[in-house]
Amino acid sequence: MTSDRHPRRRVLGGLLAAGTGALGLGGALPSASAAGGRPAAGGAKPTVVLVHGVFADASGWYKTMAGLQDAGFPVIAAANPLRTLAGDSAYVSSIVDTIPGPVILVGHSYGGAVVTNAGRGHTNVKALVYVAAFAPGEGESALQLAEQFPGSELPGALVTRPFPLPADAPPGDPGLDGYIDPAKFREVFAGDLPRSETRLMAASQRPGSVGGLAGPSGVPAWRSLPSWYVIPTADKVIPPAVQRFMAQRAGSRVVEVKGASHVVMMSRPAVVVRQILAAHHATR
Repeated sequence: MTSDRHPRRRVLGGLLAAGTGALGLGGALPSASAAGGRPAAGGAKPTVVLVHGVFADASGWYKTMAGLQDAGFPVIAAANPLRTLAGDSAYVSSIVDTIPGPVILVGHSYGGAVVTNAGRGHTNVKALVYVAAFAPGEGESALQLAEQFPGSELPGALVTRPFPLPADAPPGDPGLDGYIDPAKFREVFAGDLPRSETRLMAASQRPGSVGGLAGPSGVPAWRSLPSWYVIPTADKVIPPAVQRFMAQRAGSRVVEVKGASHVVMMSRPAVVVRQILAAHHATR
């Protein structure tokens, strides 16, 4: 009886083999149910890919996901790396590559800049939905757009921490992560959520690379795809005036949510779900 000197390699090999078998040679998901929702009869409903922004993670979409899954939509809440706009967009684009059917891309905050780029070049992406989000034009950055109109309280609430730059970091990247000061988090980011919830959000926030927020966008997917927009009127991160400017330029169909904060998908998820359903009904 022989012993296995490399048990970790055997385990890894088994996992890779199992993943290859499940995905197939093309890497496509075997069914809509694997994406987190119930497949519709005949595969009629698109997969909704939700992309979070900075200071947040995929859990911010939980209530939106629940509404979509209850309506029978397969859902993927992507883990946005929050490093560089080009790299983050390529990552989300690679997820879209694995989806054989139609897709609706939904972005919150900086996630809007990501879907603006990730949606480009995919014939199966049918619509874009922006939720308190950036919809940059070619060459524009999130930081640039945030300052185009007054009203953002984010600059005065930011704290930065250095991180080691990877070898492929773009020239000029300062190697700084941006956080919201926990003492100001609720007021700036999520003023219509309970303090018991925002304390946890502030402690677990995902930072975003300052270099990524300053990264220029490529040709925007909204030039060739229909788009929908949810604008919270009490947003203190991206001023509503900025969002109205971007929505009008993109020709988006807009819903404004009076008194809602930047995390409108958490405080008013039903509105966000309705906009996604509107995008589906208009593009099916």
